[in-house]
Amino acid sequence: MDQYGADTMRLYEMFMGDFEQAAPCRLCHRRLQPLPRRVWALSDKLVEGEGYRPQLETLLHQTIKKVGADIEGLKMNTAIAQLMTLVNALYDNGGATRAEFETVVQLLNPFAPHMTEELWEKLGHSHDEQLAYYPWPKYEEAKCVESTVEIAVQVNGKVKARLKVAADITSEDAIAAAKADPAVAEALSGKTVVKEIYVKGRLVNLAVKG
Repeated sequence: MDQYGADTMRLYEMFMGDFEQAAPCRLCHRRLQPLPRRVWALSDKLVEGEGYRPQLETLLHQTIKKVGADIEGLKMNTAIAQLMTLVNALYDNGGATRAEFETVVQLLNPFAPHMTEELWEKLGHSHDEQLAYYPWPKYEEAKCVESTVEIAVQVNGKVKARLKVAADITSEDAIAAAKADPAVAEALSGKTVVKEIYVKGRLVNLAVKG
């Protein structure tokens, strides 16, 4: 605790998985200290905008749901892993809106209370408005479902393309979209398609001969 801080030590204990298994403390420094540091740095990377941005809305609702459920199920390690995924996504999108950052701080609070209480005040909340007693973020079930998915397109078992399609796309439309891809069309040129298979949300497989 003297070397890495109380919050990092707490994160280590909850992230390492099975408490009955020993793990070297250097794992805490190498893998978990960057999470508090990256979250703190996000406070200086706030971007304009109200609420959740469309490209991050699904992930935020999924994270609120998963972290809450994992805490109740004492699955702290997977909750922290989900928070890492969210923080990485925020960095990939140039930072966080105030609403997005407040949600991250709230979700991280049970794991790193000292840092997040300080960040809460930095966001303008009064000293009397302790984060530990603030209402937990709410999620909408409908917004936890991805509207689009990435599918692979295989020709005779070899991946020729990856496509973003609607999550509820029909088999016929998925296969048509796959065939329209330039790389797939080239692989099909001069050949006869003998079988077409769509595995929902995962892949289109085209078997050809000739």
